[in-house]
Parts: sequence; structure tokens; C-alpha cells
Amino acid sequence: MTASAIRKPENSSAIEVLNPYDNSVVGEVAAADAHEIAVAVSRAKAAQNAFRHSQPHERRALLEALASRIAARAEELAQLLASEVGKTITEARNEVRRAQNTLRLSGDAATFLDGEVLHCGIVSGGVDRRATITYEPVGVVGAITPFNYPLNLLCHKLGPAIAAGNAVIAKPSPKAPLTAGWLAGLAQEAGFPLGLFQVVHGGADAALSLARAPIDLLSFTGGPAAGRALKSASGLVRCLMELGGNDPLFVMPDADLDKAVATTIGHRFEIAGQSCAAVKKLYLHEKIRERFIEKLLPAVEAVRFGNPLLDETQMGPVIDVDAAKAVKERVDASVAAGAKLLAGGSHEGALFAPTVLDRVEPDHPVIASETFGPAISIRTFSKVEDAIREVNASEFGLQAGVFTNDHALIRQFSRELQVGGVMINEGPDFRSEHVPFGGRKSSGLGREGVRIALREMSEPKVVID
Repeated sequence: MTASAIRKPENSSAIEVLNPYDNSVVGEVAAADAHEIAVAVSRAKAAQNAFRHSQPHERRALLEALASRIAARAEELAQLLASEVGKTITEARNEVRRAQNTLRLSGDAATFLDGEVLHCGIVSGGVDRRATITYEPVGVVGAITPFNYPLNLLCHKLGPAIAAGNAVIAKPSPKAPLTAGWLAGLAQEAGFPLGLFQVVHGGADAALSLARAPIDLLSFTGGPAAGRALKSASGLVRCLMELGGNDPLFVMPDADLDKAVATTIGHRFEIAGQSCAAVKKLYLHEKIRERFIEKLLPAVEAVRFGNPLLDETQMGPVIDVDAAKAVKERVDASVAAGAKLLAGGSHEGALFAPTVLDRVEPDHPVIASETFGPAISIRTFSKVEDAIREVNASEFGLQAGVFTNDHALIRQFSRELQVGGVMINEGPDFRSEHVPFGGRKSSGLGREGVRIALREMSEPKVVID
């Protein structure tokens, strides 16, 4: 099946999906109303009621079968990803590969959802009693995903949920909904029971309808404002939320500058800067500041941006023209406030030139809040304590990167940064599928990552005898 083979619904609730690069129509999906979402939840509950008794080896087999079907259609899926999101074909192929890993790791983790036995003799009345702790499926998981990683981020919700014995209803971003539909079709081919994994489409109204429906857990990846609205709508339903970041990369005097430059570019310009853990703020120590910039600018100018379907393209467009305009407004306002534009700063349609800003202050719009676009913003510091204090003052606390080989500095950054993850000699956007991923403060609630998500999507039960 190719993107052009996707059938277009003939109703007024159709959502048209456009290629960000050339504005061509990639496909359409039908938006679901509150009644249709309620029906999907009812169907999911029935499917989960039977599936909850499945065995770990059965769940692993389902996830392995789905991963195998993704592998068999890998290039078609990558082409669709590149078309509906605008990420480069190289990035799309990598996401398809990672999605397979996520599902397979989830299947493996299903066999290790172990409980434990605790002695109750810690109190006198508990002598000769033992507590057996097991983990049961939570029920129906609502999974709301963003446009930037429409396949792998959905697999990060689907894989652990199925491994734990749950049903899933996914509501992908209306800006990139087609991949989720493909995944649901492949799941049927893989033998998923009817109703166990469903996809509904729509915008904010559909997301709120799903949050208000009688689901048992809501897993959301998106922005803080939407996260707060969904948390309010969901009531007492357990929520897992990854809400973005304004992530720093620190470069110290002893760092490998060439590697740090390559990491900065790779972690900021991937999917045109539209990653929640991308390098939003580049903190350069004053001792290496000039040398680093001398290395950075030629590397930025060399980035090949354009048609995402060409193998040689290194950066594609942002998701739409409105997103490009929003980045442009932030860059221009920051320059007007005193920042110095060293490269880029312009756009043609949704294609935004790789951009570098120097002399950026904490209150400049480009870093005062999260900027979803290919803009590197440089801050200079002399004292580590001051730089850490500045980062900790942010409302976000997702991840951070630090380039240094000084063990004392590594300990200082690791202990004092108020973030969910600290990457040493790496960028903040580094992630491994089985490792906990998430942040503090406005960056979210709970953690993703296969092993910890499996527990998050389970209910502990205690039996004492």
C-alpha cells in the first residue's frame, strides 16, 4: 500500500493531510465525534476483558509479529512518514527501524513483569504472613501522539500497553495521522484481536473526548497547555505525559569541540528542530566560545536542506507554513531585542534555513519558551553554577547534554540539573528505547521507555496470607 492508495472519506469531517514540503495532498482521514470515540472505548473494553488473561509469551508473539510486518513494509512506511511529516527519508527510515526495536523490546519486557514477595513480620501482627505483589493490566489506554514521531512514539505507548495486557485507542496528531492508520492495519494482519488496538482521528475536540471517555489510563505526548487541558478533562484517570522541553547543551573547555559541533547540529536540525529534547539552548564556556563558533558556522552553512525524499537532504521543512512563521517571529523578535543573527533566519514556505543566534538572553523569545524549529541559540557562561541556576529557573526540565571529561563536573551537572536525564558527551536528544524518558516540572508526568512504561501501565495487586 502506498500513500496514494489511502482511501479518502467522502464526508465533511475529513481531515486533509498535506506534504509540508510541496503542499501536495498525501491523504485524508475521517474525524471521529464523541459518540464514535465512546463506541471505540466500549469495543476496547470488551477486547481487553478477554486479552487480560493472555500469557506473556502470547503478548510477545503479537508484538514480534507486528514488528516483522513493519520490517516487511519498511520502505513504504518511511516514504509515508517523509511525505506527511516532512522529515528526511533518512530520518524516516531510522524511525521505522526504531519502532521495530521498541515493539520487540516491549515483547521481551512482557516476560519480566515480575512481582515480589515481602515478609510481613516487620510488625508483630504480621508474623507468619507474606505479601505477594503482582501486576495486572490497567485496562484501556488512550494514546495521544504528536506529529514529529508518529510511528515510534505511538509504538512507545502501544508496545508496553499490549505487553502489560491492555487495549489501546490511539488519537494521532491531525497533522500526521496516516502512519497510525497503517500501524493499526498491520496489527490486524499480525493477529491482534479485534478492538484491541484502534485509531480515532481528530483535533483538540477528539483528544478531549477520549480523555473524558471511560478509559483507564491516558498517555499523552504534546505541549504543556494541551497537557493541562487533558489532565483536567480526564479527572482521576492516571496520566502519563511528556510535555516538551527547553533543553540545554553545555560545552566545557576540555570538550572534544568537533564532536560537540556535530552533535549540536545533529540534535538541533533533526526533523528541522521539531524534537522535544532537541538542543534549544547552547551554553558555551567563555574559554572555548570563539573557537566553537568558528567551527560551528561552516558546519551549519554546509547543511543540505530541501526535498526530504532525496537521500542527500539532511534537513526537511517544519510541519507547515504557520510553524515556519512562528519560528520567524521568534527569531526576529530576539534580534530586535539584541540577539545577533549569525546564520539563516529566513524561510520559504515551510522550509526554514538552519539558523544560529548569538548573544541570546534568557528573556528573548527564541529561548524564553520552547521553539520548535531549526534555531541554535547561544549563551555564554564562565561559572558552571550560574549556568545551572539559569537552566533550573526554566519551567521545563526534560533532558540536558554536557560535553566534558572532568569527572567532578560530570557529578556536579548530574546532581544539580533539575531534569529527567543528563547525557554525558552527548546531546539532550539522545534516547534509548528501554531507558526511562521524561521530565520534571512542565515537562511532564511519569516516564516512557519500555521497561518503566510497562509498570506505569499496570496495576499492582497485593495478596497477604
